[in-house]
Amino acid sequence: MRTSIPFALNHVTAPRLTCRQFIDLAAELNCVGVELRNDLADKRLSHRPFFDGEDPAEIGAYARGKDIRLLGLSEVYGFNDWSPEMAKRVRTLIAQAVRSGAESISLIPRNDGPAHSPAERAGHLRTALAAILPMVAEAGIIGLIEPLGSSTSSLRYKREAVEAIEAVGGERCFRLVHDTFHHHLAGDADYFPEYTGIVHVSGVADPEPTVDDMRDDHRMLVDERDRLGSAVQIEELIRLGYNGAFSIEAFSPQVHAVTDPAGRLGQSFDHIRSAIP
Repeated sequence: MRTSIPFALNHVTAPRLTCRQFIDLAAELNCVGVELRNDLADKRLSHRPFFDGEDPAEIGAYARGKDIRLLGLSEVYGFNDWSPEMAKRVRTLIAQAVRSGAESISLIPRNDGPAHSPAERAGHLRTALAAILPMVAEAGIIGLIEPLGSSTSSLRYKREAVEAIEAVGGERCFRLVHDTFHHHLAGDADYFPEYTGIVHVSGVADPEPTVDDMRDDHRMLVDERDRLGSAVQIEELIRLGYNGAFSIEAFSPQVHAVTDPAGRLGQSFDHIRSAIP
């Protein structure tokens, strides 16, 4: 059993909690940090605005007072479809990150099956990263790029992201999100521990959906029924030298309805620890 895994929480795992309640939950579970999201209301998971309408600096200070890192802010969706409007969205999230003291922002590719060739997709990705690079460099934060593993994704494999990062000279300012769900969906065999900035962890217990039919709503807390091999992925990342946070990102309504999130999360943490030598 591995006893020292640095767990963290993504706000989508407990969207009914306010930011302060969510930070309290992370502190109760001895997590290293949290990720806050600007899309909970858009996903109809909360009626509250980003940061609950509070000054981001106040939420950041509250987290630091609880010894909880604000690991990142999510998200800018469709960042690789670059435009003046997309640039404005990136600048806004960067400003909120700086104000709150967050360490990163999340950059999410289009996932609606745009009909572009591999060369066109690579070109769009590099155009976006080249434009974002000076923004995150000036702000002193990290841009986290999250490949999405579904067949409709415009950025499916981590290797494509790494090649784009290196092409624009962004090695110091960009990192990957290794998501255990999307890694499984893509059938991705590559691990890039040196480029990994955070790991998102979830499990799929439902035996019915095929890999192609798995959706966010299937994403539960990891237990012995997990079909994604999330514990195996975590073990491999640790073996390869990754020593960052493992952030629980469970989208399932069943998880959101849990009345004792600390208890259920604690059980999942214990299962993951026990599965890794």
